[in-house]
Amino acid sequence: MKQVLKKPVTVVGMMGAGKSAVGKALATRLGVPFLDSDAEIEAAANMTIAEVFQRDGEAFFRDREAEVIARLLSTGPIVLSTGGGAFLAERNRDAISAAGVSLWLRADLDLLWQRVRHKTTRPLLRTADPKKTLAEIYAARQPIYALADLVADADPKYSISDMAAHVIDVLKTRPDVLEEV
Repeated sequence: MKQVLKKPVTVVGMMGAGKSAVGKALATRLGVPFLDSDAEIEAAANMTIAEVFQRDGEAFFRDREAEVIARLLSTGPIVLSTGGGAFLAERNRDAISAAGVSLWLRADLDLLWQRVRHKTTRPLLRTADPKKTLAEIYAARQPIYALADLVADADPKYSISDMAAHVIDVLKTRPDVLEEV
């Protein structure tokens, strides 16, 4: 059976949850475009997210992020990966809900730390104690991510392909989003 994506699926969650990697694999399986809001912002600004944060501040970045997300959601059935903080803004949650469905890639703190601890591209973790900072961000964001329409739990044993298959199983619970033909 073939699956047909009817609406945008926006993948949300913490840094390191696998939003980009799983999102790309999911889009490939469903035969739809994969878009990454952070990559789109970087292309438009001609600088990295970290550089935008440093030069213009988080408020400026969040405004550009909301504009980009709204534009990308208007392009039809896609898989959209957002930055870890994007879903925190009510305006983004509203736009995502109006256009399609939000899917939280839920990963526990240990898994997230294993994935991000050696990365230098995480501006929010440029602190004296990045593990503590990650734990604080995780605790603050969990209740907001829980507002997502759907949840797919990450498992450290899952490959990217396994996780994409798991996400498809979750999406199948919403025939208004993913239809088998």
